[in-house]
Amino acid sequence: MIFRRKKSSGLADALTELEQGVAARDGDRTEQAFGAVIQALQTADDPAEFAAAGPRLAALLPQFPPIGPRAMLATTAGFCVEQGADAAACAEPILAQVRDELAAALEFAARWRATGPDELPEPDEESIDEALLARVGDDQYQALRLAQAWCTVEQWQAPALAVLGRSTEVRRRHGAALLPLSRELEALEQHDLKCLSSMLAVLDDEPLLVLHRPTGTGYQVRIGGLGDNFQLHTLLAHVLIGGGHLPGTAPSADSVHLAGDPAPADGSRSGAVATGAFELFGADGTRIWNEGTPDDIPEVDGHRLLVLDEPSYARSWNADRFFPMLPGRVELLRVLPAEETHAWLARTTG
Repeated sequence: MIFRRKKSSGLADALTELEQGVAARDGDRTEQAFGAVIQALQTADDPAEFAAAGPRLAALLPQFPPIGPRAMLATTAGFCVEQGADAAACAEPILAQVRDELAAALEFAARWRATGPDELPEPDEESIDEALLARVGDDQYQALRLAQAWCTVEQWQAPALAVLGRSTEVRRRHGAALLPLSRELEALEQHDLKCLSSMLAVLDDEPLLVLHRPTGTGYQVRIGGLGDNFQLHTLLAHVLIGGGHLPGTAPSADSVHLAGDPAPADGSRSGAVATGAFELFGADGTRIWNEGTPDDIPEVDGHRLLVLDEPSYARSWNADRFFPMLPGRVELLRVLPAEETHAWLARTTG
């Protein structure tokens, strides 16, 4: 039998040329080779090519100059992950640079505020001029580095999401270090980092105590892969109402499928609607909003404790999950005995 050999995209050769250009610190050669890599990726269709290219591209990140197309290189590696390259093999260099960019953007903000009371500048590269750099510091190269981080940090979300969204181990290894930085920068209200912060906040294999105040019953569940509390709400209702433990109307099969299907969603809006079954509260009576994430649920003696109450009004939402590549999981571990439930309820407010 004669097999037709696939035409090569030239990606492997372009990668080798890029690696050699970077090693030689030859800017023109590196730029030309990088352009060839991007062009080759646009025509590649063999999964093995993407699998090989992703880690090689990610490994070059520390050698690319901070002031330059480093974010584009990370995005290119992230694209390979989306096409099947191993997320864990690409994650370390990508997320190390994400950490550096977040820290540099925060350093820019700190220096800016230390020299005057006026508002932080909008993150626009065209606004970088000599006056702006002089305000950030005497070292012009360092000032430019910080200013570019301030202006381009959002470009790092896509490659970060590519690796974080495809590996529980990557999220566990990097989430705790990156989440405070992302949220601190987001709080300055100059950057849209909601996707990055929400992904870093995803809990995996997390135990959760759930108390249903109207019936005085309690449950221990294990959650994972939930991008927001809409997804949590739907799957809790599926497990507890659909499982016959609580009264009420179980969520539709479509909404449950969209929230928990192991296969990645295609990212398009399905039009399916999920309907609220509960009102969600922390043990201290704080409202847990559907728009938030499960890590908003506060702990009591080392246990995340969620209180469910009757909904005060009817609410519904689009059932598509926030992160298409992340299937949510809510697993019932046990029904709490009445005495244990009452003891936990006694420690709640509301």
